[in-house]
Amino acid sequence: HSLVTLGTMFSSKNKCLCLSIFSVLFCVFSSTGRREFVQRLKLEATLNVHDGCVNTISWNDTGEYILSGSDDTFLVITNPYNKKVKKSIRSGHRANIFSAKFMPHTNDQEIVSCSGDGIIFYTHTEKSPEHNRQCQFNCHYGTAYEIMTVPNDPYTFLSCGEDGTVRWFDLRMKTSCTKEDCKDDILINCRRAATSISISPLVPYYLAVGCSDSSVRIYDRRMLGTRATGNYMGRGTTGMCVRFVPAHLSNKSCRVTSLCYSEDGQEVLVSYSSDYIYLFDPKDDQARELKGPSEERREELRQPPVKRLRLRGDWSDTGPRARPESERERDGEQSPNVSLMQRMSDMLSRWFEEASEAQSSRGARPQTRSTHESPPVCSVSCSGAAEAAGSPPGEPATAPASSSSGPPASSCTSSSTSSSRPSAAEPVLSLHYSSEGTTTSTIKLDFTDEWRSAAARIQELFRRRKERREMEESETQNIRRPSVKMVYKGHRNSRTMIKESCFWGNNFVMSGSDCGHIFIWDRHTAEHLMLLEADNHVVNCLQPHPYDPILASSGIDYDIKIWSPLEQSPSFNRVLADEVITRNELMLEETRNTITVPASFMLRMLASLNHIRSDRLEGDRSEGSGQENEDEQ
Repeated sequence: HSLVTLGTMFSSKNKCLCLSIFSVLFCVFSSTGRREFVQRLKLEATLNVHDGCVNTISWNDTGEYILSGSDDTFLVITNPYNKKVKKSIRSGHRANIFSAKFMPHTNDQEIVSCSGDGIIFYTHTEKSPEHNRQCQFNCHYGTAYEIMTVPNDPYTFLSCGEDGTVRWFDLRMKTSCTKEDCKDDILINCRRAATSISISPLVPYYLAVGCSDSSVRIYDRRMLGTRATGNYMGRGTTGMCVRFVPAHLSNKSCRVTSLCYSEDGQEVLVSYSSDYIYLFDPKDDQARELKGPSEERREELRQPPVKRLRLRGDWSDTGPRARPESERERDGEQSPNVSLMQRMSDMLSRWFEEASEAQSSRGARPQTRSTHESPPVCSVSCSGAAEAAGSPPGEPATAPASSSSGPPASSCTSSSTSSSRPSAAEPVLSLHYSSEGTTTSTIKLDFTDEWRSAAARIQELFRRRKERREMEESETQNIRRPSVKMVYKGHRNSRTMIKESCFWGNNFVMSGSDCGHIFIWDRHTAEHLMLLEADNHVVNCLQPHPYDPILASSGIDYDIKIWSPLEQSPSFNRVLADEVITRNELMLEETRNTITVPASFMLRMLASLNHIRSDRLEGDRSEGSGQENEDEQ
């Protein structure tokens, strides 16, 4: 306590002395598990260095600078102690930057970054923008989610993306690639979106890959190669030595939003979208003996609930002042907490319900609209990649309903339940669900003239998927299957594609949250230890300083926040934490059943509703006319 007080006294006069004292404290508190350390955390500085959401932050090796990337497509190197920008770089990216890292042992002059359009840039801070724009890799198609450098290796790095590939690039071989449909650098083809990667810090040939099918796979890179190196194996199971899936997610598709190895490489922390954070031991093999869910339970898991619609840009369910729908209904729609965007989202949901009811009640009434007229079409991915440009990170992007990433697992269609099939020109509102890849949930407005061929395609896709899964099961019978060692709950992870969780020292686990808070747990007991309000909407990124007791965070706000243990005494409002946790659990359930759609979807839905209403009105007139004729006779 006296050391903290002394450090606080000197914090404004002698920053170096203060940090030295805090470094000693960090080592002591971290090694002994003293919760007082995290309960003294306080906002020390705010770095306003971007004009967009900050989606990636990382410290350099010495902890002197922070590298950040944003929706504004700039890469910025900042000194967090004097708040001065060392370098601001127009990256060349045309979409939101999702990941950026310093290459090791390059004096912080070489950076690799990736973005929502799948492009990777290799940037040298001391070279001209014209030169750096030439150093791009256009190999991924779809969003590239993460860049991972290899410890002590200044030449190679890895990337993963929505196309299901993990790619390995060697800058000694090439510093750019514009080849169309390039497969030269594919290290692993997961055949479903690869959304996060992590390398073991002590044994860097172990590579963990998180996928959109709820699985975490660990590979031995010594058994892998690329076409460029001449030893590409081609199968996603080659080199796999561990496969981790929480038992209740084995038949669900929850994206991995973050993967993190512990400092000693003995444990892995994995965060799931619309679920929780799990800790597992890669050497464990206990899950092999666990009994899977029954067939009845599997069928239950396959049936998705009816979805609500949310308009893109509606962030009303995020941030410290967001409330569950049950509270909003209790307070009434005129509550000051209800935003305009939220009301529009509610209106959109009501329209969808009205369209569904109208379509169901209409049966096979005659249609007057020409069958060759172009119908309104809109397909929306619920959990897929962020939009190629101009959308907040993690907001689902439009994607074709017939995505090649995987077949629909089931469908919930609002078309007529009558035995009479609708005519070819009849518009249909339907929900299509896919268990893999980009479109885990898709809304489609379309006509039904292609439903017979679509059904055949779906059956064929089902057959191929079943064969592929059976082959994977047989090929991975001998790999380890760890069980869950610890679960960390209380936060909310559903609105953004990036939601980092990480270790801090030996005894703490942290995560961002959709409620705008930083959550800190006891690593060994999962007890909540601290809650920090850190964003007006969503906290996405958390990066502890490599040596000192300093934490950097970022999210939807256009800034980076720096946290240090500056409070005079420990402070943790457990009552407030319990309230936030309760709300998060309620809202997590709500957002599991919600699909985000773009504004264009609302316009197209309006067009579809007008079409349905006009057809229904015309049908009523026809029936009325027929009745009048009967009366006259």
